[in-house]
Amino acid sequence: MKERKSPAVEPRRVYVIGDIHGRADLLDRMIAAIAGDLTARPCDQCLTVTLGDYIDRGADSRGVVERLARNPFPTRFVALKGNHEDLLATFLANPASAEVWRRNGGLETLFSYGVDVAPLMRGRDYDRAADALRAALPAAHVAFFAALPLTLTAGRYFLCHAGVRPGIPLARQSEDDLLWIRGEFLDSTADFGKIVVHGHTPTPEPELLPNRINVDTGAFMTGRLTCAVLEEAEVRFLTATG
Repeated sequence: MKERKSPAVEPRRVYVIGDIHGRADLLDRMIAAIAGDLTARPCDQCLTVTLGDYIDRGADSRGVVERLARNPFPTRFVALKGNHEDLLATFLANPASAEVWRRNGGLETLFSYGVDVAPLMRGRDYDRAADALRAALPAAHVAFFAALPLTLTAGRYFLCHAGVRPGIPLARQSEDDLLWIRGEFLDSTADFGKIVVHGHTPTPEPELLPNRINVDTGAFMTGRLTCAVLEEAEVRFLTATG
């Protein structure tokens, strides 16, 4: 498998936000929480990273992308790709894939962009819906989706959406695993070479384990968005609720 070079950064603090899934209200509260944290604990070399799944399930996917496309954070910002962004791209390339996407929150995303979803709820007019979404997507949103990297390395941390396959070097992980893996990764106690920070699998509380940190607390269904604050000497968490 071809090696995948992960962009590497060396900030003193990294804010890592889990799956947002259309909850623009929680994103706004998290933006404010990060700003407040920086005021209380100043740091001049900070980065904010979102781990993907900006769209689907929640009510305001468009609003989430609108915010993220212009970097609303008081720090540098990198947005990674999630499997739901992959579902959107697949739908635009092959509208028949709506049969899967609509069962995984895609109707909420289409509705947020003003696309009539009634025919899709009956399993019809997928091509027309894809055309309508292409017409509705602002250029800034198209550019945002096109630019999403899969991974980021920050010091001792490796950031991605879903996780990694045990036994495979980080530089040789497949896109499918980085976006979709669950069981083999979540059940592994292996040393991955770096601590993997991920989302994708909702848990009631963030998970802080020796080999991985999970920050997906199911914002769209729990009203709880989590951000891990990574520094050399500690890991702590910020929470936005509503």
